[in-house]
Amino acid sequence: MPRSHRERHRTQRIGWLRAAVLGANDGIVSTASLIMGVAASHAGRGAILVAGVAGLVAGAMSMAAGEYVSVSSQADIEKAELKGERTELETDGDGELKELAGIYVSRGLTSALAKEVAKQLTAHDALEAHARDELGISGVSVARPIQAAIASAASFSAGAVLPLVTVALTPLGWIPVLVPATALVFLVLLGGFAARAGGARPLVGALRVAFWSALAMAATSGIGALFGTAVA
Repeated sequence: MPRSHRERHRTQRIGWLRAAVLGANDGIVSTASLIMGVAASHAGRGAILVAGVAGLVAGAMSMAAGEYVSVSSQADIEKAELKGERTELETDGDGELKELAGIYVSRGLTSALAKEVAKQLTAHDALEAHARDELGISGVSVARPIQAAIASAASFSAGAVLPLVTVALTPLGWIPVLVPATALVFLVLLGGFAARAGGARPLVGALRVAFWSALAMAATSGIGALFGTAVA
């Protein structure tokens, strides 16, 4: 008797992976860019660290709030769609059965088989069948606001800590050099990991992240140098 196995699919980690990668990437880029801008204005180490920590806290809270609001809106839409579908199933069961069968026909099943599949799935769990096959809502893609908010805040904080540690351990004169260098190393590794986890080519993901991150740090560093003043 063949032994059953459980397959792992990349789509099962899309939600948390997207939030985690976005948060960590933003944490590194935002904090490193902020540090570069302040350092370019000839600020002292204390001012640079204060600015970096403030950026970490503000960024983590902003990421959590933004992700929560965004995903909550998605969850509200899903709830409204499911409520409407539940009402339709209660008031027009035959019509909904025909609609479900029509979906399967459009996907390649014969009319007879589509009707039989629709009947069996409806008998098992009509709302689940319509949610998945008509609305595109499943256990994998369902919105989870709190999970997304926590993942975003935690990953942003983890990413933001890296440039701050570099500042704390680096001589003041080397901060404008080592902060962007180490940040780019972290970002390349993160971009490669995210691409690999998502099934894409790591090199493409790494180069994409490195290019836009370098551009952001260069822009803030230029602004700091242009408008900064020496701090005693």
